[in-house]
Amino acid sequence: MTTALHVLSLFGALCMFLFGMALMSEGLQKSAGDRLRSFMASMTSNAFKRVLTGTVLTALVQSSSATTIMVVSFVNAGLLSLGNAVGVIMGANIGTTLTAWVTSLGFSVNIALFAVPMMAFGFLMFSSKKDMMKNLGQFLIGFSIMYVGLTFMKDFSNELLGAYQPQMLTFFGLINHYGFGSVLLFLLAGAVLTVVLQASSATMAITMLLATSGLIDFPLAIAMVLGENIGTTITANIAAMVANVSAKRAARAHLIFNVFGVLWVLALFYPIVRFIGYIMMTLGGVDPMSVDMVGANEASMRAQEALVSAQEAMKVATISGTGMSEAQAALSAAQADMSSAQHAFQVSKNAILYGIAALHTLFNVTNTLILIWFVPLIVKVVTWMVKEPKGEEEVFRLKYIAGGPLSTAELSLNEAQHEVVHFAEICNKGFGYIKAAVNEQDPEKFNAVNDKLVKYEEITDRIEFEIASYLNDVSKNDISDEASERVKAMYKIIGEMESLGDSGEAIGRILKRKNAHGKVFDKSLLDRLNRMLDVVQRGYDVMIENLRNGELKEISNAVNCEYNINECRNHLREEHITNIESDSYHYLTGVYYMDVVAELEKIGDFLINISEAAIVKNEK
Repeated sequence: MTTALHVLSLFGALCMFLFGMALMSEGLQKSAGDRLRSFMASMTSNAFKRVLTGTVLTALVQSSSATTIMVVSFVNAGLLSLGNAVGVIMGANIGTTLTAWVTSLGFSVNIALFAVPMMAFGFLMFSSKKDMMKNLGQFLIGFSIMYVGLTFMKDFSNELLGAYQPQMLTFFGLINHYGFGSVLLFLLAGAVLTVVLQASSATMAITMLLATSGLIDFPLAIAMVLGENIGTTITANIAAMVANVSAKRAARAHLIFNVFGVLWVLALFYPIVRFIGYIMMTLGGVDPMSVDMVGANEASMRAQEALVSAQEAMKVATISGTGMSEAQAALSAAQADMSSAQHAFQVSKNAILYGIAALHTLFNVTNTLILIWFVPLIVKVVTWMVKEPKGEEEVFRLKYIAGGPLSTAELSLNEAQHEVVHFAEICNKGFGYIKAAVNEQDPEKFNAVNDKLVKYEEITDRIEFEIASYLNDVSKNDISDEASERVKAMYKIIGEMESLGDSGEAIGRILKRKNAHGKVFDKSLLDRLNRMLDVVQRGYDVMIENLRNGELKEISNAVNCEYNINECRNHLREEHITNIESDSYHYLTGVYYMDVVAELEKIGDFLINISEAAIVKNEK
């Protein structure tokens, strides 16, 4: 029962460690998220800056996954090319090495003594009404929980080790005797453990725990660290399986980077292990290869037992009044031995911990220095590995805006114009789902189509924001009055297009309420709605046609469409009044029917506004 409790406590401590790290990372990202994104957008002009960006961001947020997600979002938005993204991901691998140093510090120093009071300050800050203080408070609470969890991990593992040390040593000793095969076995174990725990930081903590307990030697600890680097890319690739092309390519680039690094380290495994030992000794430390953690731990335990015996002898001598000098001398010797044994144990422990952290840093820095020159090749490989879909085009990614304004405002605005047309095509696809939703009678199929409408509303929000940000950057330059008017017109156009997405979602909500109340549009109602949908579809076609026309002088086609949409709306409204009076369908059904008609008419207003903005832009 005690053993089961210790195992559960150890698992709980691991969960506390992971939760604290997640809380800390989330708090920092929320407090500095916009600034971090701005920093990334402005710091990717050359290879060094890209690597530095990834390093700094990951070191700050303590999560290479968070940095990678941010990178992928920039690639999707067209604000960061895949080549630039690969450089940032390389930097993220260097930044994540800070986690190893932070964890090693937690094992060598009892930071929990400071962490608990820090949690009190964090709670007070978290209670603040100011968002910045609240987020920083969350960061401090997460930092405290992480180190308290790490302390519990050490304590419970020591208790388990004390109870089952002979059996554990025998088990791990058997695995250790396969030479290089043991290295590969522990590399696999590190990868699997990282995939299972979904956190490389947790695998790093477990690796340090096993190494400082003497259950595995330093080379096998290095093998687990290499496996952790493989495992974290597997996790990213699993997550990217349901993502879009850009996310998949970024994940593949991460995989190529780490797999290549592991392969060359394995090829030079033992020389690298010796090199780490040389570095440690050069810095005044101890070679991790010469450390015997089991012997150091046993010596510390023997010294502890001798000290307890000496203290008991001192108590007896004090009570009896005889042999005081001998007992005092024995106690002083035991205390000296205990101090020496504890120092030797701590030195050995630090050698292992800092050796593991040093290897992790050396691995990622060297790997980056090698592969940074081959980024174009990596991009070609991942582009070959992940092909563009032949079916529906990716809708999350801008097509023409590539990482910021071009050298002149005119060229930049031409690119923006292409992107606006692309945005219009995406809106047209969204309208296709509106037509499908109106005509779909099966509840499950309707829910799937409605999810598409919600998705397209989010897409239009995102694209509007990205194009607006691009136009804002163009406007910061010295631009002509004509260019300034073009920018204003484009702001108007993308704002109206975003409203098209809102209307699609609104129609989805109307139809969802209709279904929830058990109402159905019969064939006659659907025929009327489809008549209006066809008229609105013509409005979409005209909008795209006008946006593509760089010499647009008049928009009579758009005006006619707007007129036809309004006339259709008026006709349907009159029919509706007649049908309600004759009780042709339920009143509530008619309410939902007219709500859809009104929203379609509103879409017509947005369409004519877009054409009007387009002709203004071309007249300037």
